[in-house]
Amino acid sequence: MATQSLTSSVVVPSDSPRVDRAALSHIPGDEGWPLIGRTFNALANPLGEAQAMTRRFGPVYRTRLLGETSVSLMGPEANEFVYMDQTKLFSSTHGWGSILGLLFPRGLMLLDFDEHRLHRRALSVAFKAGPMKSYLAQLDAGIGARVAQWRANPGEMLFYPAMKQLTLDLAATSFLGADIGPQVEALTAAFVDMVAASVAVIRSPLPGTQMARGVAGRKQIVAYFAEQIPHRRERGGDDLFSQLCQATHEDGALLSTQDIVDHMSFLTMAAHDTLTSSLTSFVYLLAANPEWQRRLREEVAGLGVPAGEPLPFEKLDAMPLTEMAFKEAMRLNPPVPSMPRRATRDFTFGGFRIPAGTLTGVNVLYTHHIPELWPEPETFDPMRFTDEAQRARHRFAYVPFGGGPHMCLGLNFAYMQAKCFTWHLLRELTVSVKSGYTPAWQMWPIPKPKDGLRVTLAPA
Repeated sequence: MATQSLTSSVVVPSDSPRVDRAALSHIPGDEGWPLIGRTFNALANPLGEAQAMTRRFGPVYRTRLLGETSVSLMGPEANEFVYMDQTKLFSSTHGWGSILGLLFPRGLMLLDFDEHRLHRRALSVAFKAGPMKSYLAQLDAGIGARVAQWRANPGEMLFYPAMKQLTLDLAATSFLGADIGPQVEALTAAFVDMVAASVAVIRSPLPGTQMARGVAGRKQIVAYFAEQIPHRRERGGDDLFSQLCQATHEDGALLSTQDIVDHMSFLTMAAHDTLTSSLTSFVYLLAANPEWQRRLREEVAGLGVPAGEPLPFEKLDAMPLTEMAFKEAMRLNPPVPSMPRRATRDFTFGGFRIPAGTLTGVNVLYTHHIPELWPEPETFDPMRFTDEAQRARHRFAYVPFGGGPHMCLGLNFAYMQAKCFTWHLLRELTVSVKSGYTPAWQMWPIPKPKDGLRVTLAPA
């Protein structure tokens, strides 16, 4: 009965306020072709499209994507205005709802304002030092075992699918616990179907469609979490799932079963897909820049951890070059290239009045390639992230994890996993690509190499 209740309570924000297109006619822009608008332009070359539209119309422009007219706000000042949102102008619920609402309803990123703040505070307990040390132990064991397999079978490989499987396995163990048992394969398959469905062209769960498979996967995940929550509350544990089962609101009340299900589904998806993208970009850039690969290998060796020993939590801060290189990879290919919002009421920005109900948002990918902020923006240069260099830039010039109240709660988990992965990979292997090889990237909705990224691994 509990499972049926959870499954039937999914609510997609289809009643989000919309604005009449005529009310946006005063904003400069180009809506493209009838019906499809500029969708194909944006999907084919999102950075080029954003740059071209900004050159033509300025940092506030009107466009039409995925069947709706929207307004883009470009640059670091726009990022600060939207992300800080001190007067509750921008709804994340109604910005993301049509994309993620059916499969990951009421995940933290899809909540707004006071409700978001309350849930974020409750979830933050799962990302404190104690639990993070436990997650690192699981990451260390899982990454170490996988890198050992790669070392035993060196040569050319498609890195993206291998990384995708690894991050999914890591999310399962560090988030759900190492003792999840034989259900792990079915659960990971369900998550794969849910993630794939979130970007499916057909948005209704018609029989035989990817969306139908995703909805079926969600039902399976809901059933598992609902059945497990009482057991996790009774016995506790250091994994993220068990931490959420013990988490409370400000009044001391435990999170509801529905809340835990929704948060676990969303957090697992976010940790898996965005980290797959970012670590794939990172590895390609190390392969294409062997001097930086050498420098990180020296940093790893300098930690002084004996062979066979796990990476100590206390050593993470001793990897500043690794963190800088990972940040630069996320600058070049931010894991979430743009952030949609919907205006809750009229507002003015850049001299234009924008009415309530307008679908709007900021463009992370564009900001990360502004030459005035990032000289030679297509060049891989981790030195952009020295303390001195960062102090000289606008604080919202670099926003791979968002900002303000919706700053990604798992950003320290991402840095921790990247450092742990680098520590294992570069101690055991060198990674290279063929001379002249530059993979083509599909940037939306989450960047990935179209060919899977062909790299060659060899013993270090």
